[in-house]
Amino acid sequence: MLDMRPNCEWRDTDLPPDASNAMICSYECAYCAHCVETVLHNVCPTFGGGFAPRPIRPKGAHRSGKTLGLGHHPATQTRTHSQWTTDQVAALVAKLRDTPPFQR
Repeated sequence: MLDMRPNCEWRDTDLPPDASNAMICSYECAYCAHCVETVLHNVCPTFGGGFAPRPIRPKGAHRSGKTLGLGHHPATQTRTHSQWTTDQVAALVAKLRDTPPFQR
């Protein structure tokens, strides 16, 4: 189950569980769509993969008798921040941005 990280790891802007602009990589690094498009150019600065929209976890269970949704599986409150410098990110992006994620 996804942690649903609460913030963009680059700008530290809030990404609540219902954020339509939240993007994740296959390791669940979380960034806002703005940073993915303008800074990272679809290159995860940690792993080099691409990004996909993060799903929105429903607030409640929609099936009787099931313990699903944010009420039973809340998003994490632990904020995560990128460990990479602007120069390190720029170097990796320059190396990988023209290679489609499925070829990296």
